[in-house]
Order: sequence, then C-alpha cells, then structure tokens
Amino acid sequence: LSENCGFSDGVPADSVEAAKNASNTEKLTDQVMQNPQVLAALQERLDNVSHTPSSYIETLPKAVKRRINALKQLQVRCAHIEAKFYEEVHDLERKYAALYQPLFDKRREFITGDVEPTDAESEWHSENEEEEKLAGDMKNKVVIAEKEAAAAEELNPKGIPEFWFTIFRNVDMLSELVQEYDEPILKHLQDIKVKFSDPGQPMSFVLEFHFEPNDYFTNPVLTKTYKMKSEPDKADPFSFEGPEIVDCDGCTIDWKKGKNVTVKTIKKKQKHKGRGTVRTITKQVPNESFFNFFNPLKASGDGESLDEDSEFTLASDFEIGHFFRERIVPRAVLYFTGEAIEDDDNFEEGEEGEEEELEGDEEAEDEDDAEINPKVSYFGASQTYICYTIGLLEMILTLRQWCLKYIFVVF
Repeated sequence: LSENCGFSDGVPADSVEAAKNASNTEKLTDQVMQNPQVLAALQERLDNVSHTPSSYIETLPKAVKRRINALKQLQVRCAHIEAKFYEEVHDLERKYAALYQPLFDKRREFITGDVEPTDAESEWHSENEEEEKLAGDMKNKVVIAEKEAAAAEELNPKGIPEFWFTIFRNVDMLSELVQEYDEPILKHLQDIKVKFSDPGQPMSFVLEFHFEPNDYFTNPVLTKTYKMKSEPDKADPFSFEGPEIVDCDGCTIDWKKGKNVTVKTIKKKQKHKGRGTVRTITKQVPNESFFNFFNPLKASGDGESLDEDSEFTLASDFEIGHFFRERIVPRAVLYFTGEAIEDDDNFEEGEEGEEEELEGDEEAEDEDDAEINPKVSYFGASQTYICYTIGLLEMILTLRQWCLKYIFVVF
C-alpha cells in the first residue's frame, strides 16, 4: 500500500526525491565554489555593489542619527565662524592695500615716464650670476661704443611703452578677449588699481582702469565692481568654502563719435511688401571686444535661473576679475616680463606630471598583476563562461534554499 501510494518506509516519495536533489545541489555548489575563477568573479561582483555613505547612514539606529544631527548643527556654527574669519581677512587686505599703494603709485610713475628711477632703484641682480660674470668681460669692450652711441641722437622712449597692453598680450586669459581693433585703445592704458570696500560696507572690490587722454572715449577711468558674499547659504550651509563673487557692475563708456568698438554697423536690404521696392537700412549690432568687460551680464537675483551659456559667461567674468585682483595687479612686472607666466606654466606642468605618473603607476600595477597571475588572460578569454557559471551558481543557491524549505515544510 505504501508503495502504491508513493510512500517509502512511511516517507513520501516526492520528499525523498527532494532530499536527493538537495544533496546533489549541495555537492554541485561545493564543487563550483572551489573554482578559484568563479570565486574571483563572484567577489568582483560583490565589490562592485554600490555602498554609498547615505545608504550606510540609513541603517544606523535612531539614537545615532540623532547624534549625527547634533554634529551637523555644530558644523553650521563652524561655517558661520569661518565666514567671520574671512570678513577679518578682507579687513586685513584693505589695511595692507593701503601699504602697497605708495609702491604701486611709484610703479605707475616709472611706467608712464613721469619719474625716472635712480641708479639705486634701477639696480637688479639677476639669478644667472655666471652669465652675468661672462657678460661682464664684454662690458669694457662696449664702453667706447656706448659713449659714441650716447653722443649721437638716440631714441629714448618715455617710461615703459605699452606696459599693460603687453601684459594683456602675454596672458592667455586676457589675450583671448582682445580683438585687433581693441589694441590701439589698450596702448593708452596707464594703470590698473584694486580698491576694497570701506569698513562696514558689503564686501566688494573695484577694478579701476586708468587711461591717458585718447581718441576713443572721454572717461579717464573705467571701473568694474565685483560684489562678494561671505556667509553660508541657508539652503546649503555645508557648501561654504569662503568668500565668493556673486555679482558685478560695469560702467558707461563715453565713446567718441564713430569710435565705439563694442558695436558694429551692418547694412541690410528690406523689400516693401506692397510696392516691391528695395531699400537699404543700416543698424548697429553687438561686436566682440574686450570693452564688453565693462558691460557685464547680470546675475539673476529674482529666482530665475540663467541658461547654460549665460552661466558660463558670468563664471568666466568672475574668474577674470579675481585674476586681475590676485595676480595681475600685485605682480604686474612679472607678467610683463613673462616670468610669472613661466612660473604658472611650470606649476601646471608639475601637476600634470604627477597625474601622468600616477596613471603610469596604475598601469604598471595592472601589468604586474598580469605577470604574477597567469590566469588573468584566461579569465578575460573565458569571461562569458564565468558569467554563465555565476548565473548558474545563483540559480543553484536559490534552488537549494527552495528544497530545504520544502523538506522543512513536509517534515
């Protein structure tokens, strides 16, 4: 009766069959798990599972999350203290700008030729002492020639011609803005100054471009004001990293008639719809020019977002203003001679070299791994097989769990 009903020794036949399948599955699983390639591939898949910090935080107990929130409160308070620190730094910048200014004023006098430097002020010892020593041997030989040249009429330009224009030409960030028709105007630029906001006023700085009288505009000074903010954003206080430029204002250039390089006149033909006659009209359209720098795009302050091109233009403007303030004005002579540009290039090349070296190290490590483990190439060649095996393994594990669950239910 038990055989007819599918029982064997009182145990249902399907239960016996399930137990056998479970045993076979367990043996197959053990065999597969002993395959090092399968284990490596399985480990790689597990390693690639994304474990984000946020997912970890979500698993923490409520009491721990509460303490983390308290830490965030402290972090916000730290950000506000940091903002105060930068405000005091701005006050120090203002203080030391007043100390620098007499030196910058004298720089302007030398550049414009209003004052001739003394011999002591003109003395400069080059770092290339050996070259100077070799050159010294030749000095006596040219003394006679120099005296003869001094006796003859000799061109002696006033000051340092085209000083600031040369800086514009040397610095890529600025030369990209300068058009050919801007160059004659920039040759009249005599000085660039930085003025910091007064105490108690909102943080800002002004770039002043001083021009000698010229045939293009009547303004003796063109200004660009950069407004800054040094306080954490209420919506995202943790993003605070110090003062940032948030907006800028230019000035109106009083162009002389026909000299405005920021616009160009074009001719356009119009056809009358009724009579069919054609007439030519002229209109002014914007023109690319460095002097558009003084008519900047306004940052959106009414909650409306700027398009991508406008955001890029505004960010570039802020970067240029910061560069004038931090680099060009304080170190003008070194950008004129090109020495500061060489230093900047060397610094950038050093960073790139480090990145390339790191990449090379990573590649070398990969090559070393390939040499140490000869199974890597096989693994690459049989990747499809390994993936299939892992899929089969997952299916086997699932089947094993189902079988054990079924046996547990039956018994």
